[in-house]
Amino acid sequence: MSEPAYSATEMMTIAAARRLKNGAVCFVGIGMPSAAANLARLTHAPEVVLIYESGTIGAKPEVLPLSIGDGELAEFADTVVSVPEIFRYWLQGGRVDVGFLGAAQIDKFGNINTTVIGSYEAPKVRLPGAGGAPEIAAAAKEVWIMLKQSKRAFVEKLDFITSAGYLSGGDARARSGARGLGPTAVITDLGVLTPDPATKELTLTALHPGVTVEQVKLATGWPLKAAPRPDVTPPPTVAELAALRDLHARTAQAHGTVAAVD
Repeated sequence: MSEPAYSATEMMTIAAARRLKNGAVCFVGIGMPSAAANLARLTHAPEVVLIYESGTIGAKPEVLPLSIGDGELAEFADTVVSVPEIFRYWLQGGRVDVGFLGAAQIDKFGNINTTVIGSYEAPKVRLPGAGGAPEIAAAAKEVWIMLKQSKRAFVEKLDFITSAGYLSGGDARARSGARGLGPTAVITDLGVLTPDPATKELTLTALHPGVTVEQVKLATGWPLKAAPRPDVTPPPTVAELAALRDLHARTAQAHGTVAAVD
């Protein structure tokens, strides 16, 4: 049988979802991380505990939320607590296994920008801002970041550091006092980058099917290092694609938008 057709965005979402283990506590960002986390919940990780910044614990939305304040999150959650409790007891208390974030820009040490493009005083684009991402990046046991790979997003120098990865590399993060491990994986539409154990520079360690190392390097704004033999991500299964497409279709119907599959 031939493999099912799928888009680069679907491959990225499915690759990210596969990383989430059943029973893990995951602090979820809105957007692509939310799609991946909920896909995991609907497939191989039904007991994953999804936490959103608004205070929902054990969220089980039937459709993807538009924002952290979406009532869909509270309606099917195990419980809803105050925002201070989410951050003090759960996140700062070391009870979050994975912080799952998106970004507008990222640099080679996994620092991310969701604040401005251009100078802070006179930005070209004003982005949504930090929200709880700086705290998640600092205190979650590990952080995963999802974004599409291009030279506009993967930059040599960030316009603004919103959330810290490994700062200037090496032991800089450890010396900063941040308790979590930092960004252990960056999942893109081309492959997966992970930090070098010593320098903490992001290195290409896995390619999605049909993607070459040269393609990824051309989509990166710094001289990207690659493993000698990067792994190849297994292609999506029929069941994974069906679950993801059904989730997007329900979401599009509920919100009156087009499903995000490109």
